[in-house]
Amino acid sequence: PQPGRCAHFVQRKGRFCRMIPAPGRRFCGEHGQEEEQNDRKRIPCPLDPKHTVYEDQLQKHLKKCNSREKPKPVYFVQDINAGLKDVAEIPEKQVSLSSLSTEELQNLIIKLKKASNGLELHLKEQILSHQALQEALNDPKNGESAFKHLKQQASILGNMEKLHLLGPGRCFVEFGAGRGKLSHWVDVALQNVENVQFLLVERATTRFKVDGKHKGRDSVFERLQVDIQHLCLNKVPILEKKKLPVVGIGKHLCGAATDLALRCLVESYTTCCEGDNEEPAAKRSRTVETEVAPNACASSTEHWKPVAGIVIALCCHHKCDWTHYVGREFFKSVGLGPVEFHYFQRMSSWATCGMQETTNKASPSEDSEDQTNDTEEHEQTFSRTESGSDTLQGVLTVEERKEIGGLCKRLIDHGRIEYLQQQGYKAALQYYTEPAVSLENVLLTAVLSPSLITKP
Repeated sequence: PQPGRCAHFVQRKGRFCRMIPAPGRRFCGEHGQEEEQNDRKRIPCPLDPKHTVYEDQLQKHLKKCNSREKPKPVYFVQDINAGLKDVAEIPEKQVSLSSLSTEELQNLIIKLKKASNGLELHLKEQILSHQALQEALNDPKNGESAFKHLKQQASILGNMEKLHLLGPGRCFVEFGAGRGKLSHWVDVALQNVENVQFLLVERATTRFKVDGKHKGRDSVFERLQVDIQHLCLNKVPILEKKKLPVVGIGKHLCGAATDLALRCLVESYTTCCEGDNEEPAAKRSRTVETEVAPNACASSTEHWKPVAGIVIALCCHHKCDWTHYVGREFFKSVGLGPVEFHYFQRMSSWATCGMQETTNKASPSEDSEDQTNDTEEHEQTFSRTESGSDTLQGVLTVEERKEIGGLCKRLIDHGRIEYLQQQGYKAALQYYTEPAVSLENVLLTAVLSPSLITKP
């Protein structure tokens, strides 16, 4: 063990514990039972059994345990972005794809191709870059992983610039922010622009954040530790006060999180929260607005503006959820329902079934800083989910599965596009980077139609 560190060897991690024991002790509190002179009993914490606590100090521990329920922030509104919860629409537990018969699988594929007929399946390639990242892109110290992240971020910024979303007087809301790298580069691109706010939404605590790089700058960064499902942007103090138009952004926003973010932006934010916001948005009227709703929650409506635009790099369609999915009306319009959606979202991972070969070749030691918290962990998950079902290998070739998986992704994404169009947005899908950089290379963009923007 390292000097001054716990002497317990963690078998699972293949190293010694890194906690610092009390003076005169060889082991930390978690592993103190290994000291012969320590006869105090440790028990699993009732709030989180992953750690233990001395039994005689349980009550004291419960008051300060990091797993205790903390006071909800003012912008927390239970299930405001969750979508409809019609129990009749939620299917019973489905069998796995590998349990389907050949005939059932073929019937699903026939339904998929019929529903996809007439849709725009060949997306426009719009691989752009931005001057703000040129120096970083040319840094020879970058490893392969860091370079790929930078290329994606540069293209996202390039697409934002093309849509005129990089400008003054905006609040950029990064969903699934992680370390906050995307917001960081947006800030670098806007370093001479005034009145810019950043809200970084992330439900988990995050290590190695880049927020500290922005201290002393004019732009304001604020982290919102909340699940997108419960986030009411109208109640975020900085938005209540400044009434800035919002630009929603995200890089590889995983599965259902994309749908939650879309609802958060175009329903619970654009349509003002009613009353105390105790009821979820799903119970409010879902009629399409033809003009921007007045902000009844604010004392003045003159300076209130809705969402100016949305730029989200899509990811992990196999983690989508019918309950949260914004494109349910589209699915119903083509004769599909929750059962088909369940299988299509599982089959969507077939589009990236070659990912395992790619990720296995990457060196785990490369770019340790980036891979700590910013690696494409979503992509590595694909190869271990539905994508490698051996029972299907005799029915479909690898290429056929990739094609079908791609169709599933585009069908799910088209439902999102139709949803945004019905809400008054000009929405589109495009390839924003090469497959060699990321197999999840589709960018969803939406800008508010000019007629829906209220002028101050």
